[in-house]
Amino acid sequence: MFTEFKMKTLYLLRHAKSSWKYEELSDHDRPLNKRGRTDAILMGQELVEREIKLDLIISSSAVRAITTATLVAKELNVPTEKIGAQEELYLISSEDLLVFAQSLPDEYNCVMLIGHNPALTELANRLSTEKSIDNIPTGGVVGISFDCNYWGQISPDNAKLLFFDFPKNYR
Repeated sequence: MFTEFKMKTLYLLRHAKSSWKYEELSDHDRPLNKRGRTDAILMGQELVEREIKLDLIISSSAVRAITTATLVAKELNVPTEKIGAQEELYLISSEDLLVFAQSLPDEYNCVMLIGHNPALTELANRLSTEKSIDNIPTGGVVGISFDCNYWGQISPDNAKLLFFDFPKNYR
C-alpha cells in the first residue's frame, strides 16, 4: 500500500523586542516596544519573500509573543482562526517544547511556534545538528524541515535546517 509522503516543517520564532517601560507589569504582560513591532512586521515580510505558507501559528501566552504572532500572521495572510496561544509555551523547557512539537496535529504540515529563549535556541540546536546557533535574537526565526509523515517522528535524524534569520540582518 502506498502512503502519501508529507514533509513537516517547523518554524521557531522568538518574540520581537519587548518594552521595559512599564515596571508595574509582570514579565508575562510586557508589550513589544516600537522596534519590536517594526521587527515583527519586517520578519513577516521576509517570510513572505521566502514564500512561507503556514497552516498554524501557536504562540506563548505572553503579550509580547501574541503581538509578534499577530503582526507576523498579518504579513503572511494567516487567518486569525489559525493563530492560537498556549500558556504552557511561556516558561517551557526545550525538552518539553520538543514533546509539544511532536504532539502537533498531523493535519498541519507547516507550523510556527512563537516563544522564548532559552527553549527556542536549545530546541533549534537539538533538532538541527548542521549548524550551531549561539542565540536566536528577538525577532529571529529558524526554519527546520523533517522528512517524515507525522509530527511524532520529528528528530535530529530526519531534520534539515532551512534557514536562520533575524532582524539585524536587515539593518
